[in-house]
Formats: sequence, C-alpha cells, structure tokens
Amino acid sequence: MPAIAVNQTISPRHASPRGVEMPTCTVCADSMIAAEASAYVSDNVVSYLWTCETCGYGFVTKHEMRRIVCN
Repeated sequence: MPAIAVNQTISPRHASPRGVEMPTCTVCADSMIAAEASAYVSDNVVSYLWTCETCGYGFVTKHEMRRIVCN
C-alpha cells in the first residue's frame, strides 16, 4: 500500500534534552517504534520518514538538534 507523506513536528514533552515522544499514526492510532529512514537536512536538522505498518500511512518529521553545554 503506498504511503502518503505529510510533514509533522514532534516536540518533546519532557524537560530532558533526550526525552522524545514516539509518534502514533493519525489514521489508525497505532504506535510507531522506529523510523523507516532518516536524513540530515542541515547541520542541526534531521528529517525522519515514518510509515505505519498497520495501515500504510506515511509522514515525515523534522527535529532540530541543540548543543548541550556542560558547566
């Protein structure tokens, strides 16, 4: 089944810089564990391709990486 790509942004709900919420399919509400593919868009932006194994719906998320400064 072909996937339809839609851009979405996932924002972490945790205070931790590594805390991330895994996406759920907006069509069938199934949870997704791992992205199908990833690519660097720029030096600090990574794009992920997600495809639902249950219904085939696909979307792309983009994440901005920030440097962690240790004191």
